[in-house]
Amino acid sequence: MSVGVLLVGLPYSISLAAQWLYGWPNKPGYQKYIEALKPRRIYCLTRAVLETLKYLQYGRLYFQWKSWYKNDENRKHYEKGITFGRRSNKLDLYHPPNFGRSNEAPAPLVVFIFGGAWGSGDRSIYCLLARQMAEELSATVICPDYCTYPNGNVLGMIQDIADCLIWAQESGQQFNFDKDNIVLIGHSAGAHLCALTSLFLIDAREELFIEASKQRDLTLAIRGVICLSGVYNIMDHYEHEEKRGVEYVSTMHKAMNGVENFPYYSPTTTLKMLSPDKLYRVPPFALLHGTNDIIVPVESSTKFCDLLTSLSIQVSLYLLPKIDHTEIVTDLMVSDRRFYHPIYSCIKQEYRKLLGTC
Repeated sequence: MSVGVLLVGLPYSISLAAQWLYGWPNKPGYQKYIEALKPRRIYCLTRAVLETLKYLQYGRLYFQWKSWYKNDENRKHYEKGITFGRRSNKLDLYHPPNFGRSNEAPAPLVVFIFGGAWGSGDRSIYCLLARQMAEELSATVICPDYCTYPNGNVLGMIQDIADCLIWAQESGQQFNFDKDNIVLIGHSAGAHLCALTSLFLIDAREELFIEASKQRDLTLAIRGVICLSGVYNIMDHYEHEEKRGVEYVSTMHKAMNGVENFPYYSPTTTLKMLSPDKLYRVPPFALLHGTNDIIVPVESSTKFCDLLTSLSIQVSLYLLPKIDHTEIVTDLMVSDRRFYHPIYSCIKQEYRKLLGTC
């Protein structure tokens, strides 16, 4: 009896709870329940849910970032809750090490876009990362919020990131950063949004509702894009989600407004549609991916690298041994994390190349 409960009752309970909370298969009537209760789906979805238990190991990090803002000593390092953009989102700004010294030259600007499957995330979670990044790169670092699903779709997210860049163009002098030396860094869905925002700006998309001249100024200011474990072909990733049995509970296809919009929101498709003169303006890319990543397979970055190379766009690819999807970002938060130095070594090397300082 106990074995039956463990092998049957527990998986079905976990899967039913996940489907109830995050959505049933896109089938009419009772077919959606039949699809949801297929043994293979039950097994795959239960395995995916149980894999999330490993996040418990980040309990110490959780308390560190929760307490970081409460420490008055840290107040000099950041400006919190600055309003920007058409939806009045908030961003936090982190000062470089030498901020406040007289006659200090404007620092380069890093805009960090967090991930969260297009449906979760909050800028405050990344205070430790942003602070370390400001120190390691000697840069001003901005971490903005953006409208995640169900509050917005991917187009709204891209608009929010573009609005953040417009704010940066208007605020460089006030915070002493170089508005014309911007590097985008993103993780997972954030890497996808960094890539897509850059390409939409280069393509001067009307759906951004930004003047063409402003879009042109932004593209000139972006020196490069550093992507950590990113998604670049949405259909490829959807097929990977199907293999894991999570495609219906995932927020990805919902945030994209359905499967029919996958090509529109794929950086790979957008790149292929750019004219030669626009391809010439695509900034350099650096792609970092952990070889132990099961959330976004490493092939996502290798295929995107191959495409960029075939289009004669400057790209660097780093495949980092033994690093998984979460570690590539959490291990940037505290210097005593296992992969802190190997990952930052790659980021700093590419960052210097992008700014022409190496």
